[in-house]
Amino acid sequence: MASKSPAFKVPRGDVTVRVSLINPVNFGPAILKRFMAPDVPLLERFKDSPSLTFLIEHPSGRKLVWDLGIRKDYQNYSKSISDYLPTTNYNIQVDKNVVDILEENGIPGDDIEAVIWSHWHWDHIGDPSSFPPKTDLIVGQGFSEAMLPGYPTNPASPIRESDYVGRKLREIKFEGPNVIQIGQFPAYDYFGDGSFYLLDSPGHAIGHLCGLARTTPETFILTGGDVCHYAGIFRPSQHLPMPASIEPHPFQSHSHGAFCPGATWEKLQKDRGRTPIDTLFDMTFGHDVPLATKTMRQLQELDCDENVFVIIAHDSTANWQVNPIAGSGTPGWVMCLRTYVGEAYLQGQIGVKGVEIELGRLEPSDATQLTRHGIVGHTSIQQGAQQAQKALQSR
Repeated sequence: MASKSPAFKVPRGDVTVRVSLINPVNFGPAILKRFMAPDVPLLERFKDSPSLTFLIEHPSGRKLVWDLGIRKDYQNYSKSISDYLPTTNYNIQVDKNVVDILEENGIPGDDIEAVIWSHWHWDHIGDPSSFPPKTDLIVGQGFSEAMLPGYPTNPASPIRESDYVGRKLREIKFEGPNVIQIGQFPAYDYFGDGSFYLLDSPGHAIGHLCGLARTTPETFILTGGDVCHYAGIFRPSQHLPMPASIEPHPFQSHSHGAFCPGATWEKLQKDRGRTPIDTLFDMTFGHDVPLATKTMRQLQELDCDENVFVIIAHDSTANWQVNPIAGSGTPGWVMCLRTYVGEAYLQGQIGVKGVEIELGRLEPSDATQLTRHGIVGHTSIQQGAQQAQKALQSR
């Protein structure tokens, strides 16, 4: 179970923000070896992933949007991106821009003070020009020098001039009276009242940002962007190891027994030259992989705190539309173990040839009726278990 992290020290505050999650797009498949290593046997790709965005609402009425996912007319990205996309063979499922989703839910684009880019990669930047000119665009440190001007003035640029021209472009400088240290992260106090911080988290991309939103005086949601592409790149860790048992059993919804992943996990890791407290994968993709790995270690120090809920942009276990994140004021986050059983075999007991294990933490929701510190299994666990049982029965 997660515990208090000695690294997580933040000034007390009573002002909180409301955080809502938007899933505007799904795309894939993602070929894992492009982004992470070492291989997991029989696990080569993820069918699809979201690119999550967030609405952050301050009690004063000020509103921010975190990331924009993929623009609906993705053929109209800058030339370098529009030329690149056909080479990926991605199936991109996007019908609306984020501003359209907001307006359908009663939030006019005029109400958005600023769009924050976690970073400037195509699957996060969306189409800022779909927002009114009064909406600022906020970027991380070093962005302007590295990225401006955009396309078409710079034909090779991955961003368009229309993304920022005609609106205020604000590059966050991590210096001055509004900057504190949270763990090992320089943190910019956006509203000046401790309700929402921007964290300098470089490595994956120049100027990469994370967000830290206070949802009660004691609890926080960390919007991770692409600080890691997959939860298995920063989990488990020495601070948040694989649990010895999970109850209720994630494979059998009516079972009263516990699921003990330890032996399977240890074998999987040992066969890949890893220890049980190593992450499932190492990071292999990014602008500066050693720096991104350092940032990931900093993230692990916050991730183990039970009052910090980390959501990265491509976490497929977070599959909601525009709704406040359920239970974001609940102190105890729910731990989720998601296991995919690719093929089962007999060696005196059930073993696993292809395994994907993701340690993620989700909050309680009305839909699932989860209890504080409860354990929930993703549906793929049950599907994988059923496949394994059928394979065994056929032998």
